[in-house]
Amino acid sequence: MSNTLTGKTALVTGSSRGLGKAMALRLAKDGARVIVHYASSDAAAKEVVATIEAAGGHAGLVQADLSSPEGVASLTKAVEAQLNGAKLDILVNNAGIAQFLPFEETDVDLLDRLYAVNVRAPFLVTQSLLGALADDASIIFLSSEVAKNSFIDAIAYDITKGAIDTLVLQLAKLLGERGIRVNAIAPGATQTDMAEFLGSEEGAQMVMAIQALKRVGQPEDIADATAFLAGPDSRWVTGQTLAVSGGWQL
Repeated sequence: MSNTLTGKTALVTGSSRGLGKAMALRLAKDGARVIVHYASSDAAAKEVVATIEAAGGHAGLVQADLSSPEGVASLTKAVEAQLNGAKLDILVNNAGIAQFLPFEETDVDLLDRLYAVNVRAPFLVTQSLLGALADDASIIFLSSEVAKNSFIDAIAYDITKGAIDTLVLQLAKLLGERGIRVNAIAPGATQTDMAEFLGSEEGAQMVMAIQALKRVGQPEDIADATAFLAGPDSRWVTGQTLAVSGGWQL
């Protein structure tokens, strides 16, 4: 276990599986106490906490449905209770949903749900936890390579990630006076349950054909970048969206 983040407390939203799980485990490995958030995967989230504790780390658990403002308020209350007057040093806004449909098949309900979870929730989570953040905190959002590269079968999802890139720039400027760094990670095609097509040989070959590095991305690739942005080595980095994609569509 590294001691890079010893004494720090991190919240990772949507950390019961996939990228969020990998991020939570990596931050804990580097010494942070990690608050694991989940919406509905109770058993999986408890397993993440148990894995952290079995490795000698410290973790907490909070449940909230971030698709509604009431869920964000519930998350904030639970996190502040766990902090018990201490400060939050690392906020990773990872929770998100994806549904890939052609533009002409995207209805208003899907558009609203994508916006609610992928844009409104991280906006409100960050806003509601401003008072709890340490003055040298690191805020990390999850963007995507699709925000700046055409991916026409998921336009509704794509534009939510473009909004995140804009939010990063604005918050970096706003919070810089407090010493708070604000950045985003833009994964390329990464093998999680949200990208089932990568599990097939055809899907993997299709992705590798448009990447400079010829392998499929793994959650740990994103988690390692998260550890960099969360830690002291990125002390002079803010307002950036870091592509972690193996050179996708160069």
